[in-house]
Amino acid sequence: MPSHDFRAPRLFVDAPLAQDARVALDRDQGNYLGNVLRLEAGAAILAFNGRDGEWQAAIEGRKRPDGLVILQQTRPQDALPDLAYIFAPLKHARLDYMVQKAVEMGAATLQPVLTRFTQVSRVNSERMRANVIEAAEQCGILSLAAVAEPVPLERFLSRRPSDRLLVFCDEASEVENPILGLQSARAAGHGIDVLIGPEGGFTEEERALLLRQPKILRLALGPRILRADTAAVAALALVQAVLGDWGKTANLAALADR
Repeated sequence: MPSHDFRAPRLFVDAPLAQDARVALDRDQGNYLGNVLRLEAGAAILAFNGRDGEWQAAIEGRKRPDGLVILQQTRPQDALPDLAYIFAPLKHARLDYMVQKAVEMGAATLQPVLTRFTQVSRVNSERMRANVIEAAEQCGILSLAAVAEPVPLERFLSRRPSDRLLVFCDEASEVENPILGLQSARAAGHGIDVLIGPEGGFTEEERALLLRQPKILRLALGPRILRADTAAVAALALVQAVLGDWGKTANLAALADR
């Protein structure tokens, strides 16, 4: 079992963390601790910043929580797997859900791409970042996923390193065992991009462009058509289980034998 304290409240703070350091809280953070969680001065929480690990901290403040005093480190900083989630943006609540689940699954980068059938043309990057932080706070995650600005699919493909594995989740692909397909991929050391398209699918021109990528694995996600947010969870779970850090020791041993 992970050595996390699941009962203590966790708070992301964008400030250096070290023993005896003091961190000022903004109004929203003070309101969350004081009015939502009803914590008072002296109460213990866990604080993290995505850089310095996780720390036990005590709340300071008279009328409302307005600061933290950092006490001791509870977990050292870790690193996310080199896994990027590439997706066509969805509308509001479904995009919020998809971002949160990608963070929970261990994605290190979230890259929206605009396709012919993308449902929305504008993406609220700040809202995405807020969802990244919220998911990290709730799930004991120490490293924050980077949120990239949306780009057209063609531009993304022209700029991505050719040695990264592109897992192309294609509803038009033949239905085969996705685990066997992933086990055949050689992704060690170069990173993985997992691509989920819009619910309207890719055009033939977009699909042809994708299939010309130098290191690509075309993957079906079973015999049923999935909504894009469901496909995100399914694809990331498969990739993490076979090539990611869910079975890190076994995967590294298998890759070393190739």
